[in-house]
Amino acid sequence: MLSQLGNIWCIPPIQIVIDYIAFVSSPSTLVIDALKRLASFNFKDIGIDGNINFLQELVSFIKEVKVFFKVPNQQMISHISPTPNPNQIFAAFINFLLQMVEVILRFDPDFIACVYGSIQILRTELGFLIAFLGDTAMHLQPTTNILIDIEAVVNEVGNLFYPFFVTALAFHLITEGEEMTDMEAVVNKIRSFLHSDSSDFVEEAKNTLTDIKDLVNELGSFLVPDIGILDLALSDLLPKFDLLIPKIKEHCIRLSNMPTDMAPNTALVSLFIFDSVLVDLMYLINNKSDRIVGVNDQIVMLHEELMLLGSSVTDIAVQQEAGHEDILIRAVDIAYEAEYVINSFPPVWYLTLRLPQLIEKIQLIRMSILDIKNKIDVAGVPEVSKYPGEQASLQSKEPPILEDIVVGFDNMEIEIAEQLVKGTHRLQIISIYGMPGIGKTTLANKVYNNPSVVNHFYKRAWCVVSQTYNKKHVLIDILSSMRNLKGEKNVNMDDESLAEDLYKSLKGMRYLIVMDDIWDTKVWDDLKRYFPDDRNGSRILFTTRNNEVGLEASPFIIALPFLSEDECWELLQRKVFQDKNCPQELLDIGKQIAANCRGLPLAVVVIAGVLANMEKVLWQKFAKNLSSRKSQTTEKIYQILELSYKHLPLHLRPCFLYFGAFKEDMEIPVRKLISLWVAQGFVKKEERKSLEDVALGYLMKLIDRSLILVGKRRLDGGVKTCKIHDLLREICSRIGEENNFLKVVKVYGYDDPLKSFGQVSMFQQHHHLSINYDYNPIHSPPFGLHVRSLLCFDLVSPTLISCSFKVVRVLDSFEISYDHVVIGIEHLVHLRYLKISGILPPMESFHRLECLVVHSMDEMEIPDILLNMLSLRHMHFLGGGYFSASCLQQVTNDESFKINNLQSISVLKISDETNLKILRCSPNLHRLKVRIRSSLNYSFAFLNQLESLKLESDDLSSSLFSLPLNLKQLTLAQAHMSPEQMEIIGKLEYLEVLKLKRIAFEGEQWDTSEGGFPQLKFLKLFRVQIVEWNAASDHFPRLQQLVLEFCKSLNIPPNLGDFPTLQMIEVYKCAKAIEYQARQIQEEQTEH
Repeated sequence: MLSQLGNIWCIPPIQIVIDYIAFVSSPSTLVIDALKRLASFNFKDIGIDGNINFLQELVSFIKEVKVFFKVPNQQMISHISPTPNPNQIFAAFINFLLQMVEVILRFDPDFIACVYGSIQILRTELGFLIAFLGDTAMHLQPTTNILIDIEAVVNEVGNLFYPFFVTALAFHLITEGEEMTDMEAVVNKIRSFLHSDSSDFVEEAKNTLTDIKDLVNELGSFLVPDIGILDLALSDLLPKFDLLIPKIKEHCIRLSNMPTDMAPNTALVSLFIFDSVLVDLMYLINNKSDRIVGVNDQIVMLHEELMLLGSSVTDIAVQQEAGHEDILIRAVDIAYEAEYVINSFPPVWYLTLRLPQLIEKIQLIRMSILDIKNKIDVAGVPEVSKYPGEQASLQSKEPPILEDIVVGFDNMEIEIAEQLVKGTHRLQIISIYGMPGIGKTTLANKVYNNPSVVNHFYKRAWCVVSQTYNKKHVLIDILSSMRNLKGEKNVNMDDESLAEDLYKSLKGMRYLIVMDDIWDTKVWDDLKRYFPDDRNGSRILFTTRNNEVGLEASPFIIALPFLSEDECWELLQRKVFQDKNCPQELLDIGKQIAANCRGLPLAVVVIAGVLANMEKVLWQKFAKNLSSRKSQTTEKIYQILELSYKHLPLHLRPCFLYFGAFKEDMEIPVRKLISLWVAQGFVKKEERKSLEDVALGYLMKLIDRSLILVGKRRLDGGVKTCKIHDLLREICSRIGEENNFLKVVKVYGYDDPLKSFGQVSMFQQHHHLSINYDYNPIHSPPFGLHVRSLLCFDLVSPTLISCSFKVVRVLDSFEISYDHVVIGIEHLVHLRYLKISGILPPMESFHRLECLVVHSMDEMEIPDILLNMLSLRHMHFLGGGYFSASCLQQVTNDESFKINNLQSISVLKISDETNLKILRCSPNLHRLKVRIRSSLNYSFAFLNQLESLKLESDDLSSSLFSLPLNLKQLTLAQAHMSPEQMEIIGKLEYLEVLKLKRIAFEGEQWDTSEGGFPQLKFLKLFRVQIVEWNAASDHFPRLQQLVLEFCKSLNIPPNLGDFPTLQMIEVYKCAKAIEYQARQIQEEQTEH
């Protein structure tokens, strides 16, 4: 194992110590600075005198570090604000010890064979202690006595690990990154160095060397060659954990007799947690887990009581009365408490104590809720919807696929458009300036898509800069937007190559580049040399909230004013009632609400989303709440926007707040968002609907309320990406942090991540942790005992993941080098969603996994265990995955082999018929992306549920045999097509989207026939080998969009303009005749 991990046993102990010291003391402490210097030091780099001084400092330093191998004292943590409680400090120290254990367990198995079992027991015991410290309900009163006992034991563990750290440090100092296969070789190497003749050192160094020899000799005799000494030390230490058990029992029993007057861990009333915990309990019951042997009946009873509590909570939650909030929060809190207790892997004896306490607390809360229900006069209470807080709406829940409703900007749009197309021939920058939410991006988008602008510029591109400027991302966005390509195609290029590509693409062209949300003129200073000025009327359009950016970069500035009250009212009416008039009885109150939006379009739009989903009789009450909030303008806007959150149905609140975890201005893929929501348990099961469909309904409701924006649409009109306005994202972050729901950590530029992570290590109550960091790698992220999701953006993966993530369900977006293994990830057994790059970790422990995304460009073998996971629904390999030989053998020999729950796979490599046999065992696949490796006649007709199929072949001789009849989307690439095969495709009665890429048509001719492609709306031809395409106007009765790219020889049907439903033809790098014909068709349609 060590030979595979390389020098990992050496660097991580040093880095783990650095990370831990940063957590419990100031990240700028001299100890950390010294450790960082040591990590990059080598004896051969300096002369003899330098070695003498350095060794003297080293001895002193090693003694200083020893204090950190004990539980921190109050003086050490005095800088932390707010001051963490003792439980949190102890938990941080034990987490540090657990990380050291993980590294030790990666030593050469032969070397630690006789102590391997004892070290595993040590990990289990430490794991329980940290779980106990995180069980917040057990710490209502001071836990001084029990902490004293725990401190004594864990400090002994620290003493055990201190010499190990010194050995790692010494080995690192005397080698140049040398790799060793076991600890014996390491210690021998150190001994050889320290006991060598003093010819390399002057006589004065002897005393210093003696000190180091004493330290290392002590460690050497402890570990090697007599491993039995370590065995004896562990034999003496482990029973002391057993002595803690009766004391912890006594503590828990004493607390159970005390009043449960405790501050809530969360102030967020969201009911999803009940269903989530019920699912976990049912999983334990159905799988007869060894963890609950002896407490089975209590687990069943807890399930029953929690189910009753969830039902009772729903009953009173629909009343939305302020007086009920405290009891609802208590109920939600007990659900979180139950989740933590059953999922943190405590021993059975602890469950025996805690389960009755949980059941009793639930029963008491149910009795309180019953009293409330009895006091509620149900007479005349209107019927409520099945989701608490959701009011009936007279409008459709599906957002219309229309352009944004814009009020008050007509003159500005004309003014900017004229400046873009009629101004100076020199390259010119135009700035749209205004406060957040004023409509800058909306106006820029209107101008960008203005027909006169579209027709004037040869090349157009849109990029979002945002507050955290990333040069590479901006360059990729511009190139991708200009070429209508995905950013992944450029991701491996360096900054200068991207810049050169951009410059060459723009050279000689009249172009328009929109830079949305630019915060600093330094951004333009960094980029401007990549935009050639050929004096042909090219333009750059900024949107910025910083007036200085506009003044410094551009002589032409448009400052957006607030809307007038009349304009606010006009926008509000159009958003709420669309093409209908406001009822007379709502006119006055509606105008009052519009006036309270203070002229901010975003506030109007968000408030409109609330009103559109509210009973009209409640408008008066809403207006009163809105008017009563007095504050300065910015805070007023926040308060207005927070009202939209408070009027959300309870089941949508966690879904909305989760947007705060994503990066500013990020376009979020809808499928990913839905998978994350489902993994967190936010989505409630509904009859005859998949969880994904229910989640999509949630998103559409948030879009309908104008809280979430549509980013890009799919070819079938569905939402492909979505995003959230900066102000609303700030609302999510603010409410999320206040309610212990979400903690966002940002590290800018060259900031030390340890400083930022140090603030998080004690935030154990936040359920979701988002880390935004794009500079240096880290070795271990901040841990959280109650964290349910860990999202990392632009973050190089840590070497080690703490097993102290007791309930984490989502681990997303680590960027990992391809030969990298993350130590400890196998302990995250509750994961539902895992996105990871590089080497796939052992998957045996992830029994609950629902979605796996492997973000690596390399092909990899799909582990057999994945195909046997009952919960796994989505499996995606960016570089491609292939079935193992053992799996192929199994499907050949076992006729009963089934993969029942997989709904999507990509990219799957298929090389022979046996691979197709495995797919035959996956009857519930809805989406499939396949790469055919050989000249195979492929048939996928057996996949009856399949709706989307993408097929790419390595060989043009591959041909299509048959297809599933229910397909809605089909992409074919690199294949040979006969007329008969195209006829098969044409008869697919549900097909809406067809993309043909690098297809060789037999005879280079495509003749369509009447009755073919009855539902096709989108057709794309890319590098197809066709000369003649013959089609009548009734052959594509529903075709709306045609895209032609790199079709040099194609002759399109002359009657294409007669196709009755055709709305758009896009032509790129095709023959001039095609471009001319497409332009003629566009002009004819415009005239008509």
